[in-house]
Amino acid sequence: MNKRVFLIVLDSCGAGQMPDCAMFGDADCNTIKRISTSEKFSCENLRKMGIGNIDGLDFLGTVENPTARVARLAERSMGKDTTIGHWEIAGIVSENPLPTYPNGFPQELLDQFTMRTGKRFICNMPYSGTDVIRDYGKLHMQTGDLIVYTSADSVFQIAAHEDVVPVEQLYEYCRIAREILCGEHSVGRVIARPFTGEYPFKRTANRHDFSLEPYGKTVLDAIIEQGQTVYAIGKIFDIFAGRGVSYKVFTHSNTEGMDLTLDALDHDFEGLCFVNLVDFDMLYGHRQDIDGYANAFAEFDRWLPSFIEGMSDEDILIITADHGCDPGDLHTDHTREYVPCIIYGKNVKPANLGTRTTFSDIAATVADYLGIDYSCPGISMLGEE
Repeated sequence: MNKRVFLIVLDSCGAGQMPDCAMFGDADCNTIKRISTSEKFSCENLRKMGIGNIDGLDFLGTVENPTARVARLAERSMGKDTTIGHWEIAGIVSENPLPTYPNGFPQELLDQFTMRTGKRFICNMPYSGTDVIRDYGKLHMQTGDLIVYTSADSVFQIAAHEDVVPVEQLYEYCRIAREILCGEHSVGRVIARPFTGEYPFKRTANRHDFSLEPYGKTVLDAIIEQGQTVYAIGKIFDIFAGRGVSYKVFTHSNTEGMDLTLDALDHDFEGLCFVNLVDFDMLYGHRQDIDGYANAFAEFDRWLPSFIEGMSDEDILIITADHGCDPGDLHTDHTREYVPCIIYGKNVKPANLGTRTTFSDIAATVADYLGIDYSCPGISMLGEE
């Protein structure tokens, strides 16, 4: 029977602030603790696996006989965003932060963008995605100018109404921006943010990320090179700029992502199924919606038994996160946090592995289990006590 790893990233489900969080503008952040205060929160199945045994998460309730190996992972990379977090999970530690633009993008970059696209722009400031269409959507509808904005993360975002700029045309503008944003301006992601309707406008599910290509070799690359499969669900394909992916399927919600992950159990492959569930971050973390976040976490917890029941004896499941996004702190941006790591399989011996020094321990674990020759800063979490 083929060996398979199902790696699920609960996007932004951080496990408590890291010691250096103040360097990243954060304080008093703990995403999971924050949502645990909501009456919508529950984690009965994750608790049985041992989530409450993870360093700093004992408020969830410890168990004497957990069913999984658990650990808390520190981020070694200089960042707290989706791109850097996923790259580190896949084996690349980023020594330098990706560029951010707290005062907007330089005029020379935007002049290039206007010259290449023939489109003018409005805004050019850090903004919440929902607020920016509230404040600039009407002007965009009147002028046709693109709404260009950023955030605390390394992103260049373009918002446009689907009736003014068709989605495929918006994607083409993003591809042009991706070509322009190179060298010292190599932002992590260029993001298409289409919206629709009449005021108050509503963002659609046609978001698309155009990511920077990873600087080095990831475990995904190694898996492909050595003849196995990488099956990407959600925005994984975008995060890695399409590199190291055999098959891809995009999703529009956590529910769809979980359904497709369940379906993947019926696929005959050897290798990695890499999943991102983005609603935690996009719909609830950034929007400071504690109850919504807690409810989404509870939905994932309720889904888990159906997935575990379908696992074969040779399958392992890894559940983790890529950063934090505390929905109750003082800002709407990502937060510099540890992340949880839960490793489950019928042949995986439960243990508490304490606090680890890098997300890349996941890449090393995946390579170890699949028998892939791959070197990275991480250490496999299999076989340790």
